[in-house]
Amino acid sequence: MKEKVLTNKKNGMLVLLLTIILYVVAASGVLVWAISPPLYLLCVAYLCLGWLVAPGLKVLGPQEALVLTLFGKYIGTLKGAGFYFVNPFCSAVNPAAHTVLGQSSDVKGKTANKESGRRVSLKIMTLNNSRQKINDCLGNPVEIGIAVTWRVVDTCKAVFDVDNYKEFLSLQCDSALRNIVRLYPYDVAPGIDTTGDGQPDEGSLRGSSDVVAARIRDEIQSQVQVAGLEILEARITHLAYASEIAAAMLQRQQATAIIDARNMIVEGAVGTVEMALARLSEGGLVELDEERKAAMVSNLLVVLCGNHDAQPVVNTGSLY
Repeated sequence: MKEKVLTNKKNGMLVLLLTIILYVVAASGVLVWAISPPLYLLCVAYLCLGWLVAPGLKVLGPQEALVLTLFGKYIGTLKGAGFYFVNPFCSAVNPAAHTVLGQSSDVKGKTANKESGRRVSLKIMTLNNSRQKINDCLGNPVEIGIAVTWRVVDTCKAVFDVDNYKEFLSLQCDSALRNIVRLYPYDVAPGIDTTGDGQPDEGSLRGSSDVVAARIRDEIQSQVQVAGLEILEARITHLAYASEIAAAMLQRQQATAIIDARNMIVEGAVGTVEMALARLSEGGLVELDEERKAAMVSNLLVVLCGNHDAQPVVNTGSLY
């Protein structure tokens, strides 16, 4: 089905004024034309049936739409703010009117009337999907949550091609999230191909969040196109290891950080010792044999690489 926008129905005010005038004329005619049975019956009939025009009056605010059916047949969609008049026997359809997913613009509680609850919002909305526990490409369970910004672009598809477009969107977000997350490790790991080109890369959930979010958005868009929805943006709002492995992974990260720090300290200490020996040799201050050089190197490395401040010992004797 294709969306058909009704653009020639903005005459609600004219119909309302005409209905009020006819009611006034009919009420006056009941009193004036009482002696004329045909006119009298016509006025009474209008007073009894004239209210049937009222259901055809529709008021829409900005970025709202009404999908109308007549005896089960789709006849068109009203879009844009205005006062409309359509066939009084038309009914508005929106199967997702009372679906609450914890997102913006959801209907909470009872609406003011049935018509207002059946309007399709064309505004940009944000779906904050619930956090999921998913295994990354290394098999580690991670908790991840996303926020998806979306809007309805085809009201006909949204209402008729899927049963409930809000629930459909939520399910497709869950599915797309699992499909993409399982391609990436939580952190950078060697020998992992996340792009599908057959070459290892440095992609990860933590370090490539923008790339991952873009792939999630494209994946969701490809799935919800049938429902007439447009995905504007998808962002990762929560990312962490699952609770059962969080402590072990924290210890692993701490151990990695300690090793990296130690490597840096050792490299700096070795450079310092080399510089000290070179300066002593160049200046000719002290002549050291290999054994004394080894002892000096050992002492300097202990001092430079130790966790605590060294306690100085003053040598008052000879060098040998």
